[in-house]
Amino acid sequence: MAHLLGAEGLHLEFPTKVVFDGVSLGIDEGDRIGIVGRNGDGKSSLMAMLAGRLQPDSGRVTVRGGVRVGVLDQADTLDGTMTIAQAVVGDMPEYEWAGDANVRDVIAGLLSGLDWDGPIEGLSGGQRRRVALAALLTGDDDVLFLDEPTNHLDVEAIAWLAQHLKRRWSAASGGLLVVTHDRWFLDEICTKTWEVHDRIVEPFEGGYAAYILQRVERDRQSAVIEQRRKNLARKELAWLRRGAPARSTKPKFRIDAANELIADVPEIRDPVALQSLAVSRLGKDVVDLLDAGVTYGDREVLHPFEWRIAPGERTGILGVNGVGKSTLLGLVSGEVEPTTGRVKRGTTVQVATLTQRLDELEAHLDKPVRVVIAGLRTTYTFGSGSKSAELTPGQLLERMGFAGAQLSTPVKDLSGGQKRRLQLLMILLEQPNVLILDEPTNDLDTDMLAAMEDLLDTWPGTLLVVSHDRYFLERVTDQQYAILSGHLRHLPGGVDEYLRLRERERNGPEKSAALDTTSSKPKLAGAELRNAQKELAALERRMSKLESQIVAARTAMADHDQTDFAGLGAEMSRIGALESEREVAEARWFELSEVLE
Repeated sequence: MAHLLGAEGLHLEFPTKVVFDGVSLGIDEGDRIGIVGRNGDGKSSLMAMLAGRLQPDSGRVTVRGGVRVGVLDQADTLDGTMTIAQAVVGDMPEYEWAGDANVRDVIAGLLSGLDWDGPIEGLSGGQRRRVALAALLTGDDDVLFLDEPTNHLDVEAIAWLAQHLKRRWSAASGGLLVVTHDRWFLDEICTKTWEVHDRIVEPFEGGYAAYILQRVERDRQSAVIEQRRKNLARKELAWLRRGAPARSTKPKFRIDAANELIADVPEIRDPVALQSLAVSRLGKDVVDLLDAGVTYGDREVLHPFEWRIAPGERTGILGVNGVGKSTLLGLVSGEVEPTTGRVKRGTTVQVATLTQRLDELEAHLDKPVRVVIAGLRTTYTFGSGSKSAELTPGQLLERMGFAGAQLSTPVKDLSGGQKRRLQLLMILLEQPNVLILDEPTNDLDTDMLAAMEDLLDTWPGTLLVVSHDRYFLERVTDQQYAILSGHLRHLPGGVDEYLRLRERERNGPEKSAALDTTSSKPKLAGAELRNAQKELAALERRMSKLESQIVAARTAMADHDQTDFAGLGAEMSRIGALESEREVAEARWFELSEVLE
């Protein structure tokens, strides 16, 4: 592969810290590289040096002649006096940009609903982010550097961006370097991963899942790696292999190696123990929303619906910005009263909400971290049953990545990610039995997200989560709902089903009407109902078998003689046929699920 750009002997030092020392690396044609690492270890600084935005103290960066590099900064750099059109296509005549398929695709994917000729000034942070991203993607750069491209994007826009980047160049051309904490996005688009830590950049083959496998193996062989970090990585690998069926359709690492590494790792959650403990803390009644609806003025935000939330339920909520997710959470917490219907709460219910704001910290800004935590509770019960343990506030802080020196730091001097973690710990120490998380992943790196997920795995209560971080949502919840056209709808197929429904909703009112949960659907009874249920169960067994066959075929192909082109072609054809059969089965499964729902 042709070389695009590279770095040799990079050394970067700030007054209080050496960030990089002797780092050498390169980007070749076809590379799709994700950068991971703890906040503050230098991910954005590395990208800035490679892009020529930051000069190293020593070493050099070289770029092949004629290579065009485009950069998406993490900070907002848009000129507010410009219109959206000027920012995205400049002075290009309309007939030119309208005739460019790539430009049309970007505008449709990121700017739908915005005033094309309206000023940038006055747009929200999320809208400005979309404009900046669109302005970059409508260009014709050979290499793209994206610093937190998924910030402020919803699940739908993130899925679009991933597909755009995957088809932007051919497999052996172009280069991509991305810093993001969105693990689903990393796994979807990256072929390599660079981990930034301890003044170095360590390369790994594959996306996030492959990186986790290799890091587990590295940690197992190294006696100096912290035991807790190793266990968290192994636990996350276990979920990647067991808990996310979508990932098994295109494995990025050897299945037998992964199975060997997680052979002694238990399931990430003990649902029976958690359910039992949740019932003992909550009783059988949690929150029942009975024909509850909300109207603001002439706008009906939530049509009347019924939702009985069970003890120990772990539910993710999906929906575009402004569709009513916060209103739904407000109904559950009691901050919003229904316009129609009623909300019934169990007598022992104690609801706590982790909001996008940091209100819990306002009264403690001048206090050291240890003083804030010690004033709440002396111990915290971690786990359940025979596996439960009592943790001190200091131990709890350590689990969430607070070093000893940081315990004496005033709250006002903490980073955004540290404040976010402290906010969650303060809420958990209050020991609520219903926990609402509204965009909890903001400002957290991948290691801290894993630590938060580990903590939530043993939390024995009812959990409701709103998040644009697809990986986190699928990881900590067991089911998902969406707000579509003002209706609350269950998603048996998870996030993938949500994206399909949103696509249908955008295609026109005649199709979006099908999303109405109150619209007439064929009602099955008697023999028809039993036959549909049997067919659904048979489809689930068939899809599971097909998944196993596809995984086995791909694994076998990796061991196949790579010079046997005829044999490889035949294997690829067989895999393609299996995947097509699986897609047909999935389509029928979704069709039956909607009828039986």
